[in-house]
Amino acid sequence: MAKEVDVYIKLQVKGGQANPAPPIGPALGSKGVNIMEFCKRFNAQTQEQIGKILPVIIQVYKDKTFDFIIKTPPAAIQLFEASKLAPGKGSPEPNRKKVGSVTWDQVRAIAEAKMPDLNCFTVDSAVKMIAGTARSMGLTITGEPPMSRKKRG
Repeated sequence: MAKEVDVYIKLQVKGGQANPAPPIGPALGSKGVNIMEFCKRFNAQTQEQIGKILPVIIQVYKDKTFDFIIKTPPAAIQLFEASKLAPGKGSPEPNRKKVGSVTWDQVRAIAEAKMPDLNCFTVDSAVKMIAGTARSMGLTITGEPPMSRKKRG
């Protein structure tokens, strides 16, 4: 028989660097989850992504056991890396003051990497979503948009 889920916990944790300190310890401890077991399992699964911020969804069951799903890094973090800006240094006025730039090829690569976690069916729609995130951060997108590269009738 399937286990009954008690609660879902959403966290953003650096890959390979989970420890019982806040925010992980208090979030899991208040639900009765074995914090060290989570840290060991998470660090083992994210050894190749050390230092990257990874969203994780933890399913806690009634018997205090748990499973977790690791998502791809947030689009904003990937855009900061692609534009070589410091994380969290987006534009205070994205419509007026631009702080960096990315190419359409970089946007497409990020969209393809994020496809499993995005709410869209085609790569073109994923590219549009990531481009919107880039614009809202104050990044300009250089080059020719991939949507206009299609052969016209």
